[in-house]
Amino acid sequence: MKCFQVPILLILLSSTFTFAFPLISEITQNDYNFAKQYLKQIYDFEDDSFNGLRTSNDDSLRANVMKMQIFFGLPTTGELDSVTLEVMKRPRCGVHDGLQYNHFPGKVKWQHTNLTYRITQYTPDLENIKVDRAIRLAFKLWSDVTPLTFTKILNGEADIMMSFSPRVHGDGYPFDGPDGFLAHAFPPGRGLGGDVHFDEAETWTMGSKGYNVFMVAAHEIGHALGMAHSKDVGALMFPQYSYFSIQDFNLPYDDVQGIQALYGSSNKPDPGPHPKTPEKCDPSLSFDAASKLRGEIIFFKDRFMWRVHSQMRNALFMTIQSQWPNLPANIDASYENALKDIILFFKGDKYWAVNGYDILPGYPRSIYDFGFPKTVKKIDAALQIAGTGKTFFFVGNKCWSYNERAKEMDQGYPKWIEDDWPGISDNVDAVIQHNEYIYFFRGFTVSLYSSRYKRVIDIMYANSVIC
Repeated sequence: MKCFQVPILLILLSSTFTFAFPLISEITQNDYNFAKQYLKQIYDFEDDSFNGLRTSNDDSLRANVMKMQIFFGLPTTGELDSVTLEVMKRPRCGVHDGLQYNHFPGKVKWQHTNLTYRITQYTPDLENIKVDRAIRLAFKLWSDVTPLTFTKILNGEADIMMSFSPRVHGDGYPFDGPDGFLAHAFPPGRGLGGDVHFDEAETWTMGSKGYNVFMVAAHEIGHALGMAHSKDVGALMFPQYSYFSIQDFNLPYDDVQGIQALYGSSNKPDPGPHPKTPEKCDPSLSFDAASKLRGEIIFFKDRFMWRVHSQMRNALFMTIQSQWPNLPANIDASYENALKDIILFFKGDKYWAVNGYDILPGYPRSIYDFGFPKTVKKIDAALQIAGTGKTFFFVGNKCWSYNERAKEMDQGYPKWIEDDWPGISDNVDAVIQHNEYIYFFRGFTVSLYSSRYKRVIDIMYANSVIC
């Protein structure tokens, strides 16, 4: 007899600085309807608006909005504002966010370690051999750090049955078409236990377009092994979907700790490294790059970014790829070209141009388009001075001034950074202008430079801009 299981559903869904993306907008009735469905699925909201208890319904909605805001580190207002709604609509997994951290209550897990899996139905979007490879490598993420082994079988009942299925597929949890529920999985157990279903209505790929089979499978397999959601933005088991290429992805530290709490560690050599998520109040925190974007300020670190806005008490923290799937991690430099309403990202000798959420066609391009000599291999930091059309590039102990209108370097450059910016030495990590001040980040410090007095007026911890 099959045991009833609740599935895990993959759904799409104080600072001195100032978001490029709209914060204040009218919340429509459709937004409220969407939020109610979201909160029913992810939290404990029960819509009793049809029994005449309007006040009770409003209180329940507010309470569950607050739960969601607490989970994602948003201002805990209980109001369905546009920032909260934006987070709700991001790609995410639909398991209840209130479950015990890292694994299901009672440590639900498999009682044997030699698990089997079977793919009973493939997607027509990809060749079967590519799906096999993606899913095999997704299982490997977990077997590399535990005593678990996973063997694919071609017939019979496996521990973990996997399929790409249409809307109604016999488990009582129908899919909703493109861009809604991406997949769902069931926790360990008999019958449906451990099974993984992918929504065939999605576009499945091996890259950043559509939905990546490897990333979705790896997340859902975590659920099939007994893992619930983590609040760690950098964890594979964080609710929201992010894309990373197979070759660039290592199982994060938080997921390793969670799965080993269930099954123990592996006797095999650890492939590592297992990246840890940076903490915003770590006094040793440094930044890779910083940029404005239509009034918002964004700070970049490894594969993460903080979005800062004056209307929000806390910075929004997310992966770079959740915002721009095709951008690389570990960005060297970035700046907003206000003249063209684009933001440029630099890594090595390449750069990308982004308008809003979209990378412009024809990118990446070479940094030598700007007129740098071939001795320059990467940009350390970049800054466009508001209202001047001038962009400064910082490389080692020198800086260049680029005329955005003439599309050429200004005469007399490069210069020593110290000569052009008294008090600022070499190896600038990131730089940003806010009002009349320019913030130069070097390691765990930030120098506050006065454009008016042409000198440094204060030095602070770098994390003071987000902590």
